[in-house]
Amino acid sequence: MDHLDAMRVFVRVVERCSFTRTAEDLGLPRSTVTEAVKMLEARLDVPLLLRSTRHVRPTPDGERYARHCRSILNDIEVAEASFSGRSPQGVVRASVHGTLARFFLLPHLPDFLARHPGLSVELRESDRLVSVIEEGFDCALRVGVPRECDLMMRRVTTLPEVTLVSPAYLARHGVPTHPDRLLADGHRMIGFWCSAVNGPMPLEFLCDGERRTVSLPTALTVSSAESYTAAAHAGLGIIQIPRYHAAAALAVGTLVELLPEFPLPAVPVTLLYPRSRHLAPRVQVFMDWVQGCFRA
Repeated sequence: MDHLDAMRVFVRVVERCSFTRTAEDLGLPRSTVTEAVKMLEARLDVPLLLRSTRHVRPTPDGERYARHCRSILNDIEVAEASFSGRSPQGVVRASVHGTLARFFLLPHLPDFLARHPGLSVELRESDRLVSVIEEGFDCALRVGVPRECDLMMRRVTTLPEVTLVSPAYLARHGVPTHPDRLLADGHRMIGFWCSAVNGPMPLEFLCDGERRTVSLPTALTVSSAESYTAAAHAGLGIIQIPRYHAAAALAVGTLVELLPEFPLPAVPVTLLYPRSRHLAPRVQVFMDWVQGCFRA
């Protein structure tokens, strides 16, 4: 294994915090991954990783070296692409919300792959806030206001949201007339767990142009968008989701809109990616394509 390949392996170990996961990602024997790191440590004469039976993390020298490696490898990819005239090559690893992927991205993916035959795409679905760098993603497509200050951000679109309940829920609890009456009139919400606040997200409304939050009792809290919607169909409480995700249910009446005169603020959709002087061509074309999917 040459020096550049060893650097690629080392960066992946730092991102994945695991020799085993790195070997699986790169399709290499675990012993090859271990030897690549040992070769770099011998070359630099410093320990790059702290190893335990359950965890691998970089030393301070390892963190500094990994930053230099990322910059070097990215510059090489950009330079080679500018001279080769070839279409981008390699794997794009992206974290996405599953509902966004299924509704906006997957229908357009065959055309994207046909136009870029040298690329393959690895979509990891998650409703949690992944760590883009530590978990080895090239980018993440997020719904909501990003909180990461160490990543670059690219606004993709905003999505209108809607407050929903099932007809059965309304039959039991009645139709509220104002967000301020929800708690007093005994209404319940389905909690959607948010790691950023370490608890269920409150409901949000616009009242006289001002954003207002309302927290209600919850009999159920979930961390999956699909379970969140399914719980509303089961009549367990009030939910708030992007309107596109509710279109089919609204059309057939299995969910109904609540308090439409007090709409939610539109929710931003953002691409997050690591800071770099240059963006690798494979990541650039993928993010351009993602943005186009929301315009289609």
